[in-house]
Amino acid sequence: MHREINGWFSPALNKPMPIATYGHYGFSLLLVPTAAADYLEYERFHLISSLQEQIDGGKCKVFSVDSINNESWLNDSMHPEHKAARHEQWNRYIFDEVIPYIKKNTSEQTPIVVAGASFGALHSMNLFLRRPDLINGVIAMSGVYNLMEYTKGFYNDQVYFNSPSHYIPNLEDHHLLETIRQGRIIIATGSGSYEDPNASNDFGGVLNSKSIPHELSIWGTEWTHDWPTWRNMLPYFVRERM
Repeated sequence: MHREINGWFSPALNKPMPIATYGHYGFSLLLVPTAAADYLEYERFHLISSLQEQIDGGKCKVFSVDSINNESWLNDSMHPEHKAARHEQWNRYIFDEVIPYIKKNTSEQTPIVVAGASFGALHSMNLFLRRPDLINGVIAMSGVYNLMEYTKGFYNDQVYFNSPSHYIPNLEDHHLLETIRQGRIIIATGSGSYEDPNASNDFGGVLNSKSIPHELSIWGTEWTHDWPTWRNMLPYFVRERM
């Protein structure tokens, strides 16, 4: 499998940000880490290996980025308002820096699908819903879509606009809604230990309320909130739905 490690000093985040790339061809699969993890997490936990057939076969080219959750939502020493502002800087990093980098290394026409598990599922869903003009689809695994789960009760505009369960019910922009409806949305979860299928069901209802097409896939109780689940889910959806 072809593998590259690159990066640059991010103006949005004011720090160096690495990115790992796997493969040569296919649609672009942008991976967002879980919780406090880094850009090599999916490689360490063998999710990249689970995608090897799709990567080597030219189905997808994978780009894996760093999170900054330790500098935002998971940093208990920060004021909540500063956490929210820092996360919004990460969004700008993705939209203004990572997406152009992906386009430069593929083409302007190559579709981009963002994917993540656990906390990465929320961020992935939010990135797609915020900018469906830049991102063509999302595979969200084992997520909750209410950012208040992570804010310890803090709420402001930046929390609202990064919490899909909050802003999607109030979204009235016809053009934005139509662009979202053209994307590919997959919400997947197990039903085993530490999974929350109700969160996926509830968010599916939110999307239904706005006539946003999506696939809701709830797997059985043998599928827990852990890497074996995601190592099976992501290759399945890449192979069968993309």
